[in-house]
Amino acid sequence: MSQTHVVTVVDPSTQQAEADWQLSVEWITLRIRWFGLIVGYLVVNTLSPVEHRGALNGILCVGAGYALLDLVWHWRGEVFLSRFPLFISLMEAFFIGLLCYFDKGIDSFFRYYYFLSLLVCAIRYSPFVAYSTFAMHATSYSMLVFTLTSATLDQVGTLVLMIVFMGWTTWASTSLTILLRETGRKLTALNRNLEDRIARRTRDLQQSQALLIQGEKQAAFGLLAAGIAHEVGNPLAAISSLVQLMNRKKLEPEMHERLGLVDEQLLRIQRTLRELIEFSRPGLQQITRFDVHDVINNALNIAKYYKRKKGKTITTRFAEELPQVSAVRDQILQVFLNLILNAMDATSEGGTIEIETRFVESSLLISFRDNGRGIAEEEREKLFEPYFTTKSTGTGLGLFICRNILTAMNGEIRLQESLLGRTTFVVMLPVLPEYESLTV
Repeated sequence: MSQTHVVTVVDPSTQQAEADWQLSVEWITLRIRWFGLIVGYLVVNTLSPVEHRGALNGILCVGAGYALLDLVWHWRGEVFLSRFPLFISLMEAFFIGLLCYFDKGIDSFFRYYYFLSLLVCAIRYSPFVAYSTFAMHATSYSMLVFTLTSATLDQVGTLVLMIVFMGWTTWASTSLTILLRETGRKLTALNRNLEDRIARRTRDLQQSQALLIQGEKQAAFGLLAAGIAHEVGNPLAAISSLVQLMNRKKLEPEMHERLGLVDEQLLRIQRTLRELIEFSRPGLQQITRFDVHDVINNALNIAKYYKRKKGKTITTRFAEELPQVSAVRDQILQVFLNLILNAMDATSEGGTIEIETRFVESSLLISFRDNGRGIAEEEREKLFEPYFTTKSTGTGLGLFICRNILTAMNGEIRLQESLLGRTTFVVMLPVLPEYESLTV
């Protein structure tokens, strides 16, 4: 026969709230007890029968000793005898009953201690304990009648009224406590939700600030790169003109060959500078339709100047007749370039990087696969968080910005797999309905 075990998971914050409630109530209880003891000493030594003052003071001393132990436990952050509430109620019923017996019986001033005890019990414990305490106190007070040789009608009426008032006090205190606890739980839940919302808003603000700072850095770099390219481009143009003029003169064939090589290298430098200026120019935020293969090739042309490109092979497998994509072209270029550079950083010399495109269910899927070292399992969930990086010189904003760009256009970027020697990132770009008929 199989057995089903039910495991109850308690929220730590709920446990802490309950502990705080118990300590707060305990502090109220201590003040009520010490107030009752002080008033009791005054009443005993001023109004009680002289022949019973010794016994009454002794009983109060016992109560003071218990209250002192309770105070010590409270200073330690604990509640004295917290696991035995009914035992405490039984002691209090016996304690108050003795005070009434040695004082003036059912007419004793100490009969009001029953109400203080019921009030404290209703605040501290469950309704079951509170009503059980009421039963003990009603029994304790009723037994005082049996100590009388003959009970008068007024004394019986006093007994009945006391029991009725004790019952009403128990009900009212219990109902109020339930209401207070329920209100406290709701306030705690609202406070927790508010803290979560504040944490989310703070995180969103930090991410927005990160994007703003990164954008400002990229804009500054673009201006610097464009300025350098312009300043270098002018002398290169002059040098190229001089080389071409010299090449037109009658010189030895070997000299013409060398001048031709110089001119080719100058043209190569000028072409690189034009690409740098093109890339650093502020991108237009206008949505246009474009061929995703052109953007990938553009990103590859820029990435070929990366210092870690040397010794690595990049292959492309492009699907034919893919539909065009509607998006901000420069932003998609930024996404592709970031993934290509990350793949270069992850692979060692001799490594391979493969880029593949395909059309699946109204979306273009672009896969970036490399045979690098892979990504540790504990790092995968943090890949798209701001400022998280596995590189010693990384900013931790690349993949975070890529995700934000694609999310804004209803696209997606995800880590499909990451093993030793095989890591694949997949970018999903939505396609407009009018182009869905164009498939591979």
